[in-house]
Amino acid sequence: MAAAETSGRGPRERMVFSAAQLIRRDGVASTGMREVAVHAGAPRGSLQHYFPGGKEQLVNEAVGWAGRYAGNRIARFLAALPEPTPSGLFAEMVRQWTDEYEAAGFAGGCPVAAATVDCAESTVSTREAAATAFARWTGHVALALADMGVPRERAGALATLMIGSLEGAILIARAERDVRALTIVARELGPLLDAAVVETAG
Repeated sequence: MAAAETSGRGPRERMVFSAAQLIRRDGVASTGMREVAVHAGAPRGSLQHYFPGGKEQLVNEAVGWAGRYAGNRIARFLAALPEPTPSGLFAEMVRQWTDEYEAAGFAGGCPVAAATVDCAESTVSTREAAATAFARWTGHVALALADMGVPRERAGALATLMIGSLEGAILIARAERDVRALTIVARELGPLLDAAVVETAG
């Protein structure tokens, strides 16, 4: 769940986007409302207007945005493939991160993962927002796998495997300052994912 362009966004959308970007870099605890307003180029007073529930509401909406963004990216990844395959989809999901890290360094991670680490035990609403975000992302991946011929009863499990492997590799890559783990999961999971496709008689 990497960065997206902010052009064309209204002030509320810019603040949600900015919160997601700061959370993915610094975590929830270190992301303040003042920093979000500055990053979004919005007046501080507008935060209370748009987010009467305060930081908790803003964080939850940022997590929700990240889940929608990740889910919507699946169609774009598939469109970039000359012939969609499960391994090709996963390679595109991974490449989003290797490209970012090789171009801009390892400062950013997944905002949903960051919010889960920081808030799962302290803020019920944020834990629930993170669970919903992961479910949305997983659902998009599972549907894509099913459309490529993976049996529906297995597509959800493989989608969870793909996202879990990607999230773990992101953490390792940030710790090591190296894309090695990302490259490995793409290479090793690819054949397993493609082997799940059931050929239908034409």
